[in-house]
Amino acid sequence: MEHFDAVVVGSGFGGSVTAYRLAEAGRSVCLLERGKPYPPGSFPRSPMQMRSNYWAPSEGRRGLFNLRAFRHVDAIVSAGLGGGSLIYANVLLRKDERWFVREDRSGGGWEHWPVTRAELDPHYDRVEAMLKPQLYPFEEPPYSETPKTIAFKAAADKLRMDWQLLPLGVTFSNPGESPVTGEPIKEARPNLHARTRHTCRLCGECDIGCNYGSKNTLDYNYLSEAKRLGADLRTDADVMAIEPRPGGGYLVFYVDYKTQAERVVERRGFLPLTELRCMSADRLILAAGSLGSTLLLLRNRSTLPRLSHRIGTRFSGNGDLLTFAMGCSRVADGRRVAQVIDAGFGPVITSGVRVADAVDGGEGRGFYMQDAGFPQFAAWMLQLVATPRALWQWRGVASRLIGDRLRRQTRTNLGSAYLGLLGEVELSAGLLPLLSMGRDIPDGRVVLRDGDLQVLWHKQHSAEYFDRVRATARTFANALGATFVDNPIWFFGRVITVHPLGGCPMGRDENEGVVDPNGEVFNYPGLYVADGAVMPGPVGANPSLTIAALADRFADRIIDGAAKAT
Repeated sequence: MEHFDAVVVGSGFGGSVTAYRLAEAGRSVCLLERGKPYPPGSFPRSPMQMRSNYWAPSEGRRGLFNLRAFRHVDAIVSAGLGGGSLIYANVLLRKDERWFVREDRSGGGWEHWPVTRAELDPHYDRVEAMLKPQLYPFEEPPYSETPKTIAFKAAADKLRMDWQLLPLGVTFSNPGESPVTGEPIKEARPNLHARTRHTCRLCGECDIGCNYGSKNTLDYNYLSEAKRLGADLRTDADVMAIEPRPGGGYLVFYVDYKTQAERVVERRGFLPLTELRCMSADRLILAAGSLGSTLLLLRNRSTLPRLSHRIGTRFSGNGDLLTFAMGCSRVADGRRVAQVIDAGFGPVITSGVRVADAVDGGEGRGFYMQDAGFPQFAAWMLQLVATPRALWQWRGVASRLIGDRLRRQTRTNLGSAYLGLLGEVELSAGLLPLLSMGRDIPDGRVVLRDGDLQVLWHKQHSAEYFDRVRATARTFANALGATFVDNPIWFFGRVITVHPLGGCPMGRDENEGVVDPNGEVFNYPGLYVADGAVMPGPVGANPSLTIAALADRFADRIIDGAAKAT
C-alpha cells in the first residue's frame, strides 16, 4: 500500500494551498482531484463540447461543472485540477475586519468566528504574494472604455455609494510593463501544463474557463509549485471512503477514473469498497469544497463515530443573489437613449460597492454588489430572443428590396438594410447582471437521505437580508435608467449559490463546531478540513481568498504538529 505523510483531497483554494505548503516543508504529499487538468485551449465552447461538460460520472460525463439542485437552493461547483479557481470570477477580497463577528451562540446569535482578521492578515499577505491579484487597469485604454464599468461607477456615484475597483486574480500586464491584451505572460518557471499563457483578452469567459491562461488559477501557481517540490498530483481520482488506520493515520479509498470509468458507468454508480484503490497517510486533509468534504464525513460516519453532532450545520450560500438591470439607458440632449453596457466586454467582474451593516454603522446585514458579465456568445443568445421583433420591424425594408428586384432595380450597398436585422440590440447590449453576496443567516443543514446529499435551507430565514439586497439592486437599476428584473428562479422560492459554505464549521469546542480554529477535526488527530466547509458563517465578500488564507493557517499547524511528533 502506498503511504504518504499527507493526503489532500481536492485541489481548490484550500487543497492547493495545503499541498504546496506541506511539500515546501519537505513532506511527502499526494493530492487527489476527481476532475481532469485544463490547460489553455481545453475549455469547451461548442454546443457538442458543452453537452459533456458536466459532472455525472455514473453517466460517463466527467466535465467541469457540477450542478446540485436541492429543494430551495441550487449550487454550482467545479471538478478539475484547480477546483473553483477554474470558474470563479477572479475576485480576491479579504473578509471585512468587523465581519469576524463573535455573537453569543447560546443567546440566539448565529455566528462566532474563533479567528480574527489580525490573525489571518499574515496569511492573506502570503496568499496574495502567490496569487498576484491586480486591480482592473481602468485608467488606461482600452480598459477605460469598458462600458459596464463606466455605467456601474456612474450609478454608484449618483447614489453616493462607495465604488471600488476589485483585486482580481487575472494578469493584465507583466511586472513593470503597461497592460496590453493578448501578450505572452512571463513566468519565472514553466507551469505544470508547460503551456504559454497570455494577458487578459477581455472576452468575458472567466466563469466558463479561460482558454488563454489569463486567470491566475491555482494550476499556474500553487499546484505548479507543489508539483515542482515533489507533490504527487493525481487527477481523475474521486475519493469515496476514509477511515482511521490501526496504529494511527488514515486510509483513503478512491475511484481511479483513468482505469475504472467504464465499470462506474456499467454499475450506474460508484464501485464497492473492495474494488476501490487505497492509500494511507499520517495526516488527511479534506478540501473537496463545502459540499464535498461534508459529504465525505457524513458518508463515512460509521468509521468516524466520534464526529461532532454539529456535522452538516452552519450552511450558508454566502448571501449570493443574481439580479438584472435590463434596458439600461441615459439622458442625452434632453431625451432618454439606450445605454450600451456590453457586459461581455472585460472580465466577468471589474468593480463593486459595499453596503454597510449594523456592525459597522449601517443597518441589517451587509453585502457587496458587483458588476457582472457573461461571455460574448451569450449576447448572441440574448439577441435571438429579440430577433422576431427585429424581423417584424424589417418587413418594410424587405418589401422595398423585393420591389426593387421585381422592377429590376439593383441596390449594390445593402449594409444598412441588413443591419436592421439586428434591431437596436437593447437586450444584448443593455443588460447588466448585478451579483450580490453578503451576510445571510447560516442556519442551513447538510444531511444524507437514502445516501444522497440534501441541503435543508430556505431563503425566508434570511428574508430581511434578501429584501435589502433586492431593494438596493432595484435602486441601482433605476440609477442606470433600467428596469429591475429578479432572477426567474426567485419566484419559485429558490436561489443559486456559487459560494456554498459551512457543513464542518470551526468552533471553540465540539459542542459548537466540527473542527477547531486550526482546521483539525475534534476527536480525530491528524484529520483536517481546509475549505469553505469550515466557515461558521458567511464570509460576506467573495470567499476564495479567505479560504486560501485559512488553509495557509491550518498548514502551519499541520507542519508544526508533524515536527513535534518527530
